[in-house]
Amino acid sequence: MAETLEDIAQAMVADGKGILAADESSGTIKKRFDTIGLTSTEEARRDYRELLFRAEDAMRNFISGVILYDETIRQKAADGTPLSELIRRAGAVPGIKVDAGAKPLALSNGETITEGLDGLAGRLKEYYALGARFAKWRAVIDIGEGRPSYNAINANAQALARYAALCQAAGIVPIVEPEVLMDAGHSAHDIDTCYRVTEWTLKEVFQQLYYANVRLEGMILKPNMVVPGKHASVQASREEVAEKTLRLLKACVPPAVPGIAFLSGGQSDEDATAHLSLMNAAGPLPWTLTFSYGRALQAAAIQAWSGKPANVAAAQRAFAHRARMNSLAARGRWTQEAETAA
Repeated sequence: MAETLEDIAQAMVADGKGILAADESSGTIKKRFDTIGLTSTEEARRDYRELLFRAEDAMRNFISGVILYDETIRQKAADGTPLSELIRRAGAVPGIKVDAGAKPLALSNGETITEGLDGLAGRLKEYYALGARFAKWRAVIDIGEGRPSYNAINANAQALARYAALCQAAGIVPIVEPEVLMDAGHSAHDIDTCYRVTEWTLKEVFQQLYYANVRLEGMILKPNMVVPGKHASVQASREEVAEKTLRLLKACVPPAVPGIAFLSGGQSDEDATAHLSLMNAAGPLPWTLTFSYGRALQAAAIQAWSGKPANVAAAQRAFAHRARMNSLAARGRWTQEAETAA
């Protein structure tokens, strides 16, 4: 059966399912492994990812897609099965991170631009052959003294649009991820500043997507939630975060977009889940609201595993628990009781 961009995008936001971000760069996964005293070798990284992708309960029931890193999409499990094939067998869609990271934006007050457009068309063709059916590109917007500038927002919005167009030309669904950071530098901004900057960013991103002829029906948006900075003197209630985030999305995201898969962006595991659930409980909404979490799905699993083969089952249970909680949230049914019962 021919896979259209719309079919893939719909599969990625299937009811009660979300996306596992397992695309940590070698540097980031090393930091995660440092917390459990494990040396980050290629084999250790493979073993850890394989543990997640073989977590039958979590993968089959709660995960719709997995974002992979370049190394991971080329790796094989211990028994020789390609890791991307394990994901497909579990009924999820394999995806790939394609950006080359945020680099300094010249003459722009410490702001960044995400690189990776050069040669992207060729890389997408290769990733398609390796099984990827969606991709991810993250743009980073920082709030601070004199930041963000229009220059940074415009440059990143244009890069996201060019990336998205290249993906769709290659038969790959783009995840468009403009992240307004909650935990960069001093990050003492209040929730209303986050609202204003995220609104400005999303309006500019959709303007550039339109200019680049990107089909909204064949993409997924991965935004931050509207939250105060990590060091803000006043932190917001879960209800306020949900209410302001929904109000913002309704003002900025066209109904043609099939789904919005939030990043967790420095929130605690439980806050990321609770916020998502409150938003879905406020429905009906024009798009599916779900999760695309990395650390907020994996932190408990890494701790439970600690690099020991004897702990694989315990780690898979920890992963399944967080995935189940977020699945409930994607349906607006998460409760504190469900969290503690497990």
